[in-house]
Amino acid sequence: MSDQLVRVYVPATVPMLTRLREHGLPAAEAHAVTPALREWYAEGDEEELEYVAFTRAAQDALQLLREDPAAPRRRVVVSVDLPPAAVGRGDGELGSSYVLLDGPVPVRSVAALHVDGADAVDDVSAAVEVIAEALAGDPDAQFTVDSAEDHELEWYDPSELDLLLRAATS
Repeated sequence: MSDQLVRVYVPATVPMLTRLREHGLPAAEAHAVTPALREWYAEGDEEELEYVAFTRAAQDALQLLREDPAAPRRRVVVSVDLPPAAVGRGDGELGSSYVLLDGPVPVRSVAALHVDGADAVDDVSAAVEVIAEALAGDPDAQFTVDSAEDHELEWYDPSELDLLLRAATS
């Protein structure tokens, strides 16, 4: 990654990926290592901070799935490298990794694609049903969400987009 680019983790769904090549990834919100996150997690190294931002994007993918009942029940996170001007400040709250994007993410900016494997579908489906309750503090719902988060997302090179789409929709 160039010093002139910012690594951003964009929550998505499989249907959003189907539009990536021709229209870019339609996203207004994402996660990144922000000054607020660095300040909150001062002892964390860069890798740990990136993992926090990535994990938050995966949780946001659950909310996107809740909004799209027809989408395959697999969390998607797209790692992208964007110029700093394309990444706006988020809420600025201490510990926040939230950032705003200035428009659709072009496919050329994609560094990697991350998608749940088939073994995660049942846990992700259950988490989608209770994500709002978990965010509101319900410990039982949080346990269900944690079960989905126990699954590591599979890594795909951007050149494997078509392969990923075939696997994720079968």
